[in-house]
Amino acid sequence: MELLYGYLFIFFARVADVSLATIRTLMVVQGRRLQAALIGFFEVSIYVTALSKVVSSLDNPLNLLSYALGFACGNYLGITIENKIALGNLATQIILKTSDNKELIEILRENGFGVTVIIGQGLEGSKEILNVAINRKDLSNLKKIVYEYDKNAFITVNNINPISGGYFASNKK
Repeated sequence: MELLYGYLFIFFARVADVSLATIRTLMVVQGRRLQAALIGFFEVSIYVTALSKVVSSLDNPLNLLSYALGFACGNYLGITIENKIALGNLATQIILKTSDNKELIEILRENGFGVTVIIGQGLEGSKEILNVAINRKDLSNLKKIVYEYDKNAFITVNNINPISGGYFASNKK
């Protein structure tokens, strides 16, 4: 029974530290120094504790298996958590097949999105390109609105770090 608890400890410690590593990496990329440092403290504390348990019993292959499984599950859980909290900002570009998109532009603006319209030249002639800077957590709502208007819309998304200005509504409808 004690061995089982040891394996479970190693597994869950790895799940926790790898999940924290994923979130910490996001914080580093976004320049959130304090959060990254705090998460890193707990991450490395858990990591060293789990690693010491494995290294102290290298003759037990189930310790290594628990460690590896915890690592794999920690990656999965970390990415899932990161997708749920959806921190950061995105620049979206929407290209529609139609040439008159006033209705969609108005709907997007009514839903709190700032829309900048640029005219572009495509293979089939002039197209309106809608540029919308959004909070990452609002991406699914933006896509839902656009695809209700045009199921064949072409949407691209890029991570951004806004420097100043722009329109980011604090409360979307």
